[in-house]
Order: sequence, then C-alpha cells, then structure tokens
Amino acid sequence: MAKEEETRPDKKKKKRKKVVGKPRSWVISLWVVACLLLLMGLVAGGTGFYIWSKLKPMPSGAVKEVTISKGMSANSVSRLLEENGIIRSGVIFGYYLKLKDEGSRFQAGVYELKPGMDNSEIIAKLNGGDTIAAETFRFTIPEGYTLLQIADKLAAEGIVDRNKFLELAESKTAWGDVEAVRSIPESDKLHKRLEGYLFPETYEMKTGSTEQDIILRMLKETDRKLGLLPDGWQDTLEESGRSIHELLTIASLIEREVVVDEERSLVSGVIYNRLKLPMRLQIDATIQYALDVPKQVLTHADLKVDSPYNSYENDGLPPGPIASPSLASIEAALYPAETDYLFYVTKKDGSQTHLFAKTFKEHQRNIEASNNGQ
Repeated sequence: MAKEEETRPDKKKKKRKKVVGKPRSWVISLWVVACLLLLMGLVAGGTGFYIWSKLKPMPSGAVKEVTISKGMSANSVSRLLEENGIIRSGVIFGYYLKLKDEGSRFQAGVYELKPGMDNSEIIAKLNGGDTIAAETFRFTIPEGYTLLQIADKLAAEGIVDRNKFLELAESKTAWGDVEAVRSIPESDKLHKRLEGYLFPETYEMKTGSTEQDIILRMLKETDRKLGLLPDGWQDTLEESGRSIHELLTIASLIEREVVVDEERSLVSGVIYNRLKLPMRLQIDATIQYALDVPKQVLTHADLKVDSPYNSYENDGLPPGPIASPSLASIEAALYPAETDYLFYVTKKDGSQTHLFAKTFKEHQRNIEASNNGQ
C-alpha cells in the first residue's frame, strides 16, 4: 500500500491566494468629502476667529479727538477709526456696519473716542452726534447800533479786526443764500452798504470765527427775523410799493427815534403821512448819522450838513438804513398806525415818550409844553 502510494505522482496542494481588490468608489468619495468638510471647517473657523479677533475692542488707551467730516462714507469713517487706533480693522468694521445696517446715520463733528470702546458704543456715539461741544464766544449788538458802532464794539472786545470788518461790510460780496441783502440798490449814495442789515442780537459763535463768518451769521439772523413777521407780510409790503431796503430804512428811523414800544407804530404813521404829502421827514437821527459822530445837541449848522441822509435838506427817505432796527421797529414800519399826525416832539420829563400833533400850530404848543416839563 505504501508502495503504491509512492508510485503516484506527487500532487501539489493548491493554495488559494487572497486577492486584495481596489477600494470601492463610494469610500473614496466619502473620504474626499470628509476632508473637504474638515478643510472648510478649518477655514471657516479660522476666518471666524480672524473676524472675531479684529472686532474685539482695542486695549484701553487715552481718549482721542476724531473729526468726522460732513458727507463721509461709512467705509471712510471705518478707516479713520483704524488710523486713530479706536478699532483694529477698518475693512472688517466696514463689513460689520453693512451687516448691521449701520453707518448711514453717522453725524459729522468732533468726537472723543477711546481705544477699548466696543463696537456698539462707537456706533451709538456716532449715530447720536455725541460730539465735543465747540469752544465758543458770545457778543451782543444793541438795537439801534450803526455799522461803525458795531465794528468799534467788536474790535474793542478783540473779536474782529475793525478795518477788515468794515472793508467786508462795504464789499459787494454775494453772501451766499442770504435773501435780504439782495434788495440793496447799487447806489454811490449809500454811506455803508450793509447798514441796517446786521441784526441786533446776542450771538454765540465758534472760537476762531472770521470777520466774514460773523457778518454772514448776522445777515442770516436778519433773514430769520423777517421770517417771524406776521403771515402775509410780504403781500403787505408789495401792496405798499416799498422794497425790503426801504422797509429797513423806515424801521431804522423808528429805531433811532423811539424808545417806548407803544409809540413805534405812531412814529411810523407820521413818517408815512409825511412821505405821502410829500413833506420832508426832518428827523434829527438822520443828521446824527450823517455826522458819523453823534452829538448830544444838534446846531442849526448841523441841520445844513451836506449829505444825502440829511432829511431836513432832501425829500423822501434817506438812501438806506441809518442803524440796525429791532424786529419791533420792522413790524411797525410794515404796519404803521393810521392817524393824521404829522409832528412829534420828545417830552422832557424823562419818560422818553412823545407828544404828537396834526398841525404845526399844535406842534408848537407841544414844544412849549415839553420845554416846561409837561
């Protein structure tokens, strides 16, 4: 048996080989997706961290003054804040503003901002216009002051250069969108071009304001005050046939002649009555203006002074205002009292009121009564 087995050819045992196949495609895809997701997560996380770090408040530091100019875009403001060390990144802050729909309401001005403020604080401050109060100065122009008196007062207070102020007041500057000055006639008879157009008021202006700034502010105040007159005043003026320039001229005469408010419309009525006749105004205040240096008592020689403003020697109104009238005088010039009065004289009893008369004879009696202290 053994022999027989030996005579059989050797039979090699076949071994099965393990075949390692290629990875299936879905496994690869899953792996790629996982890697991409991981990469995207890392990028998103990194980006998020970067943005977060750039939006973090700066380390606390000293307060800085930052000036936001009018019309500045949100991106420009963002860059300015970065330049001043208030925020970390102007670009990122700009995108943050867009995301929050902020930046369109930022107000111009000078702000005190401090490194360490968070974004919401900065935005709230710029939206609210919480600016530094500008350093200012105040000055008062009394009612009835002439342009020369205004220049002298402001120069004495160190606010303007007198010569520069007067030169500007004489110039034919357009003065922007100011309305009233457009009624000033082109006339070589005008003593001071802007006389009567610089409104008497207490003003507060920024320190460093120039002579031009001050004049423009006062001219704008005249426009504003005219806007406070009763509704329909422009129609009333047009019906009277007078211009704004003539209105201010009459108002200035009233201002220099009257102290007691109740008499303003009465004196206005006398002026209009004389103009209608016609009859020369013979107002002493016009002589005082023509002399430039006011006098306590006028002489007969003064009444003959050669000036277009001399209402004793010339018919009608003077070429222009003789002082800065108050709103009360302007209103009185617009709405004169309807009377037959042609004369008035100041009482010499200290009351600063007047005695009015319809005739010259009555006026003479009033003068006598005034001299007697009645």
